[in-house]
Amino acid sequence: MTYLSITFYLFVAAAALLYYILPLKCRWLVLLVGSIFFYWRAMGSLAGLAAVLVTAMAAYGAALLLERWKNRGILAGAILLTALPWLCVKNGNYVLEVLLHKSAVNWIVPVGISFYTLQVISYLTDIYRGRIAAQKNPAKFILYVLFFPQIVQGPIPRYDRLADQLYAGHRFDERMVVGGFYRILWGFFLKLMIASQAAQFVDWVYEFYQVYVGCYVLVAGILYSLQLYADFAACISISRGVANLFGVELAENFRHPYLAVSVKDFWHRWHMSLSEWLKDYIYIPLGGSRKGRVRTYINLALTFLVSGVWHGAGLRFAAWGMMHAGYQIVGDMTRDIQRKAVKFLRLEQSPGMTLWIRRAWTFLCVMSAWILFRAESLRKGLQMLWSMFRVRNLWIFTNDSLFTMGLEWKEWVALGISVLILFVVSIKQEQGVSFSELIFRQPLYLRWMLYLAAIFGIMTFGGYGQGYDAQAFIYGGF
Repeated sequence: MTYLSITFYLFVAAAALLYYILPLKCRWLVLLVGSIFFYWRAMGSLAGLAAVLVTAMAAYGAALLLERWKNRGILAGAILLTALPWLCVKNGNYVLEVLLHKSAVNWIVPVGISFYTLQVISYLTDIYRGRIAAQKNPAKFILYVLFFPQIVQGPIPRYDRLADQLYAGHRFDERMVVGGFYRILWGFFLKLMIASQAAQFVDWVYEFYQVYVGCYVLVAGILYSLQLYADFAACISISRGVANLFGVELAENFRHPYLAVSVKDFWHRWHMSLSEWLKDYIYIPLGGSRKGRVRTYINLALTFLVSGVWHGAGLRFAAWGMMHAGYQIVGDMTRDIQRKAVKFLRLEQSPGMTLWIRRAWTFLCVMSAWILFRAESLRKGLQMLWSMFRVRNLWIFTNDSLFTMGLEWKEWVALGISVLILFVVSIKQEQGVSFSELIFRQPLYLRWMLYLAAIFGIMTFGGYGQGYDAQAFIYGGF
């Protein structure tokens, strides 16, 4: 059962109906039972559910101990116990294959393991710090860990921001429910109109990377950047929308990251719940920026190394993290040079042009790192990057080469229009425009015309691609 399946929305509709029928004080039980049922169906077996429940109960017990005894040893042991399943699943095979030259182990891989691991670690750490009180009811704690709209791909919730919303029964709120429907529909648009279409070309180039070099890699890099953002934002939008149907507001996880004017700004906009987690539980405990410039750079590098390792085992993920750390360190070291360059070129007289130059440069830096991120290995990723700067095959833009690699010209047009819509919506939202409010203020008949037009367009032009599983979300693998 996935977020794009009819079965999932039948389940959501039944759960929502039961939720609003039961008394307020009992409504959290619907979310608990629904979350356990969803996780069991998503895993396809009881083994994965059992693994998560065991982890949750261990964290529950450790939290009670931490609340009574603020002991670093208890905290360290609890975090290690919580992270151990993730370490085995995410890095166990890599260690066995690379260091010990042994065959891979078929681990039980619980859905969303990377996300709920960070979630539980933040919960335990906040109890140790005295920021929150431990949850005494084990059933309510399981609901916090397994809340089904966010368990697969986040956002990574904080206990003090989510728990009360889960446990307090919500009355039916038309505006919130309609807003949830908008978010679900927008998620389908991002997934089927952009992510799944772009994936067909991207997969082609990466599969035959030794043949498709130079500008092919540039186009694939741009499309993969769009694919990854649209795919992840789609899942988050659907997650937030489904939560809205039950009166729950999940944290925002994206704020138009490709409109960032620096890599530092990018990380204030991209996967915001992870960025905040890394800042609060890695960067600041290491000393943050309080101990001099050199120590700040070291802390920054260590934080992004953790980010890379969290995304997966292998040198390419570590290199991806180090690239982002390097971007920010170089940017900080050359800040005065940048100011002088802007003054010398008189760009301060054209603030609009300066803004878009900075956005374009930031996107190029981020895209280059994504190329390594997507590659099967660091070596292949570096080969692709090098060919992008070395090979000048601009002729691919003037013949039919791009139309023979998974996408025909009609699909390119549909993808281009969809990206344009995303761009316009992002710019307007950056300027403070709320499209959900604009739509909600329209007459009911006009709103339904817009809904039906959007659904028809997605069903007609949304792409799956031969052999491509449109129901699989990229970040579900992390």
